[in-house]
Amino acid sequence: MPHPFRGSEAIRSGLLTRAQLRGARWRRLLPDVYLHRDVPLDHHVRCAAVALTLPPGAVIAGLSAAYLWGAELIHPDAPVSVATPRTRRVHRGSAVVPHHTVLAPADRTTIPLPDPTASRPPVVVPVTTPERTAFDLGRRLRRGDALVALDAMSRTGLDLAAVAGLARERRHWPRTAQLDEILRLTDPRAESPMETRMRLLFHDAGLPVPQPQYEVLDSRGRLIARVDLGWPAARVAAEYEGDHHRDRDRYRRDIARVNALRLAGWSVLRFAADDLFRTPRRTVALLSAELSHRTRPSQP
Repeated sequence: MPHPFRGSEAIRSGLLTRAQLRGARWRRLLPDVYLHRDVPLDHHVRCAAVALTLPPGAVIAGLSAAYLWGAELIHPDAPVSVATPRTRRVHRGSAVVPHHTVLAPADRTTIPLPDPTASRPPVVVPVTTPERTAFDLGRRLRRGDALVALDAMSRTGLDLAAVAGLARERRHWPRTAQLDEILRLTDPRAESPMETRMRLLFHDAGLPVPQPQYEVLDSRGRLIARVDLGWPAARVAAEYEGDHHRDRDRYRRDIARVNALRLAGWSVLRFAADDLFRTPRRTVALLSAELSHRTRPSQP
């Protein structure tokens, strides 16, 4: 069995005995919910397990729903987020984080989960629609986390206009003002959470709006590089350098890439996590000075 299942149902149907279920081949995920020992336990599987325990009307929601829709913003081992009608209750625990809310029929749908063996019909779980998922995340998460979530969901084909329409319909719901702002800032071109956070930092400082994932071309129209954030009028780029840039081969490629950009007349500023979180004012001042210098009219 490649998916979680109810132990009581397996016993009742004659697939397993109670003694077999207690054996080493099966692991207990939740009360009466089991999984074969050889099946990797990722967040898809966790969602499928929790879905077996949900009361009528409840759905996978929040960051877990975003994960199911293709925005992998949650650790595979994290608890599963669920939304339940206010008339139902799901107990909070190490495996589940419930949120009791109003769920209209249009807020719910189902989604098939991937089956690595493709040997059985896919498991289908109840989930909030992409629009309701984004509506919840844009209101309930902290501002920076909300923008990270909606940037990521927008890359999966999220209909931002539909989310804005949902916000207008539910104007009286808490924190829709934050959602409105997040929707204005959402950009599907952003390719990583830290790139989004860097863009938000510069936005909050009042700096000119950059172009995410800007393609720098040479005089013949050939691609030199694609930069995280680009200000083409000033020929300034800001890049986030994560730990993956410490790989030796990646480091060598980065050197060649930055040299090519500089030869093309671009100034490249490279920032790490400490620059964004520990010294944001210095980071903003550095970029502001560079943009000012590069856009200042030359003296006769």
